[in-house]
Amino acid sequence: MSEIRIGCVPITWGKWRRENPDEWPEERVLREVADAGYEGVSSGPKPGQSPREVIDNLAALGLKPAPGYLGAGFWKPEELPEIREKAQRMAAFNREAGLTELFVAASGFDYVSRENGKSRRELAGHVGDGDGLTEDEYQRFADALNEIGGILLEQGTRACFHNHVGTVIETREEVDRLFALVDPERVFMGPDTGHLAWAGADVTQFFRDYADRIKTAHLKDINAAVRDRGRDEEWDYGASTGAGVFVELGEGCVDFPELFRILENAGFSGWLLAETDVTQKPSAFESAKVSREYLKRIGY
Repeated sequence: MSEIRIGCVPITWGKWRRENPDEWPEERVLREVADAGYEGVSSGPKPGQSPREVIDNLAALGLKPAPGYLGAGFWKPEELPEIREKAQRMAAFNREAGLTELFVAASGFDYVSRENGKSRRELAGHVGDGDGLTEDEYQRFADALNEIGGILLEQGTRACFHNHVGTVIETREEVDRLFALVDPERVFMGPDTGHLAWAGADVTQFFRDYADRIKTAHLKDINAAVRDRGRDEEWDYGASTGAGVFVELGEGCVDFPELFRILENAGFSGWLLAETDVTQKPSAFESAKVSREYLKRIGY
């Protein structure tokens, strides 16, 4: 029987923390995550704290650690030493926390298209042929993911690849091309539903096709009308987020009940993390609570 645990990625509080850092210490954010009804929060090693201290601080607020995130330029050989070191630290944290998954994602907002000289940030949501990695860069990306996947597995953590609009792996075609090159025993899937939808993918079909590889996921929803306008008018990443492309779960175009059915039928067990990158609600707490209440209404 599958066991699904619902956590939260607290990126939504970023705006308030940047504008008023003294008013928004981490403890306040975590308390609101707990008060919104989540079981866990995305976690990883923190400077100056042992893994046990991080875990105990969460426990004091009624929260458990949920899978964290490692984003990097995997196709860049010069970044590999730092990526290896980060992977080792995050795997050690996971071992202490009892976590078995880690999101791994591409960077590349500043990657420049050979086709038109625009960055991937500028091309968000309307990527075309010639805007992505070269064949050699794809191979280097896959080789690095295989290596990092092996490093993580040695400590019991699965590398779960995470798609993201504005990076060099945004579209369904780009994900498919990368996954044709990686080792399925070392690299798994940790998709982001909202970024798939924003990139124009059929999210439900994606989950059907990759169901056996999905080991965790970010649950995110988007406003299809804003997505389509951004694509047609060729907005950059910031213009789309500012116009409200991200919405709370259940308020957009992603069919979450069907996604949960697909995962349950595949025997999925593990963490699913609600996330709204930028909210139009009055507060991050209201955003988190809306999404949590929606998931409860559909049985999770």
